[in-house]
Amino acid sequence: MDLICLKDICKTYYLGEVEVPVLHGISLSIRKGEMVALMGASGSGKSTLMNILGCLDHPTGGEYWLDGREMSSLAPNERALVRTEKIGFVFQSFNLLARTTALQNVVMPLDYSPSHTSHREARRRARELLDRVGLADRIEHVPSQMSGGQQQRVAISRALISRPSLVLADEPTGNLDSHTSVEILRMFQRLNAEGITVVLVTHDPKVAAFATRTIRIADGLIEADETNAPVDAGTAESGVWRAESGADGGSEVALPEPSASAVAQESASDSGLGWLGSLLPATWRTALNALRRNKMRAGLSALGVIIAVAAVIAMTEIGQGSKAMLQKSIASMGANTIMIFSGSTTNSTGVNKGMGSVVTLTPQDCREIARQCPAVQCAAPLVRTRSQIVCGNKNCVPEQVYGTTPDYLEVRDWKKMELGQMFTERDVLNSNKVCVIGNTVRQSLFGKQSPIGKEIRVSNVAFRVVGVLSRKGANMVGMDQDNIVLAPWTTIKFRVSGATLANTNQSASATSESSETAADTSVNTLSDLYPKTKTFYLSRTTTQEADRPVSVRFTNVDQIVAKAISDKKIDKAIKQMTSLLRQRHHIRPPAEDDFMIRDMAEMTKVMSSSTQLMSTLLLVVAMISLLVGGVGIMNIMLVSVTERTREIGLRMAVGARSHHILRQFLVEAVVLCLSGGALGILMGRGASFLVRWIVRWPTQASLATIIAAVAVSVLVGVVFGFYPAWKASRLDPIEALRYE
Repeated sequence: MDLICLKDICKTYYLGEVEVPVLHGISLSIRKGEMVALMGASGSGKSTLMNILGCLDHPTGGEYWLDGREMSSLAPNERALVRTEKIGFVFQSFNLLARTTALQNVVMPLDYSPSHTSHREARRRARELLDRVGLADRIEHVPSQMSGGQQQRVAISRALISRPSLVLADEPTGNLDSHTSVEILRMFQRLNAEGITVVLVTHDPKVAAFATRTIRIADGLIEADETNAPVDAGTAESGVWRAESGADGGSEVALPEPSASAVAQESASDSGLGWLGSLLPATWRTALNALRRNKMRAGLSALGVIIAVAAVIAMTEIGQGSKAMLQKSIASMGANTIMIFSGSTTNSTGVNKGMGSVVTLTPQDCREIARQCPAVQCAAPLVRTRSQIVCGNKNCVPEQVYGTTPDYLEVRDWKKMELGQMFTERDVLNSNKVCVIGNTVRQSLFGKQSPIGKEIRVSNVAFRVVGVLSRKGANMVGMDQDNIVLAPWTTIKFRVSGATLANTNQSASATSESSETAADTSVNTLSDLYPKTKTFYLSRTTTQEADRPVSVRFTNVDQIVAKAISDKKIDKAIKQMTSLLRQRHHIRPPAEDDFMIRDMAEMTKVMSSSTQLMSTLLLVVAMISLLVGGVGIMNIMLVSVTERTREIGLRMAVGARSHHILRQFLVEAVVLCLSGGALGILMGRGASFLVRWIVRWPTQASLATIIAAVAVSVLVGVVFGFYPAWKASRLDPIEALRYE
């Protein structure tokens, strides 16, 4: 039965517009089990014919039938599948992969076999074949550690690993001495005796004499087709193989069974990958072995990604730390705090006196806000004053002296006390002279001593200290929040500021009155366009006010601070408070509000946007670095494709299809980026730690950023590795094998 049948096979190469015909209508047939020598001078077309027989190339005309299937019209991947199932190649220059062991070279065709042979089984078969050709002790040796004959035996074992029905040998003894040549040819005879069809391509009549049939080719045509009795290798070389075989060349020789050493080595380490190699797919093993053999190049390729990912991680953590610090500062001021101020008024001359110039807010407003607004968690009134605080021979002027209620601490998220306790609602109702102080005031007046139970004087009014507030530090505008004194608002309102009726703005004081008096006595000049109105009635002195207070019909507060249930409820709380206050103040549309409501959201947005802008700019710089790293990997992969062109051609020759090559180079690029990403994460975290430790900048780790860095690393590997991988997968195996 014919294994090979050629009908009018023609092959023409094109060099630009020049046609170079090589084969001119060759027709022949080769039966199963034959050992045929294709013999001809250099340039006769025998190698081209072998490439067509091996499905490495396709003819430009004619038909090629292999084992009953027409081959000339098959696609490249279909021809590759035929090669891995039916054909084994033995090349003139061996074509073994450098820095790859004999075992790895032999196993290579099974990596692309559709039968999906297990890795353990593939290694067992490779060890058996190497043992049969006498290389059991050379399994872990690389080609540079073996002689030419040993390398050719490895190439023969590689051709037989997939158990082909056809073995093609191109000048199998061209680089060997006569003694080794006879050994190799005798090996081919033994393979042919086992039923394998062998085709030898040679120009040497001595080599052709070992075949049972010689086909002579000249100028692309078959010149002669002869049948001859093969030379007995045992007599050709002083009985080199006679002692081992125990038979003459004409008889069938049984190959020896695997030695105990080959079986014992079966569980040895796998190509430097250890037990992991047996768990990975063949393409992954190939890619990882390629990276392992080029550690320096792989490291330099990944360096750009390492630096870029480290920059992303470090910059993000610094930005997140700044954002967290900002949020902490806002939270210390009351993240959900809403402030309500009295409205403004405009006098007859058109001058707006500003916020708080009209008295509109009352303690009752505060109570109703807390009671009737569902989106408000709590509310507290504020009466402000500024005064010198005296304790013994020490004094200070706090930035904030507030009269309020105990709910103020809840509004400001200031629930904990460092010492003592907060004053109570009873203290507010009774206008008790008690207070709590911040840590800055405590340090100024008491040092390390406990201030609990001691007295301080505010505007010459004695207050007993009942508590010390916990530390809050400076807010985002730089104000020291610990430089504060809190007391019942009734005490501040009626005892400290001395106002029993709220007929003036709280900020108005005796200073303004004295200035008016001074204005009355001053000389009127042209610059004084609006002279002061002269008062005809004497105002009461401070002593008279204290001795004969007027009954309070209307008591105002300077400000109301409220806390929304959550930051999402702030807008709703503002709407509810606006509606309630307009109702209480009897304001009808279209009249404007006589109060103003402000929240922290606007300030938070401004500060957050600034921080976000800086973080985004840093990330853009880091992403540019990542882009540069990706371009570097693409360049290295392109160089790698060029450098490994012969390897790619060899893998295609033994059965690798385009998707195998594409996947291998993609895996290499992705592994480079993943390893670079992992190292970059470690470096970025280290840089973030150093910044926090040395520069004292706040940083904050972000799991989402780390996951994103890994994902981006994989994406960079896929995007920038695809073109080199695609280019490698599109190589023609013949051109790749001829590449220098």
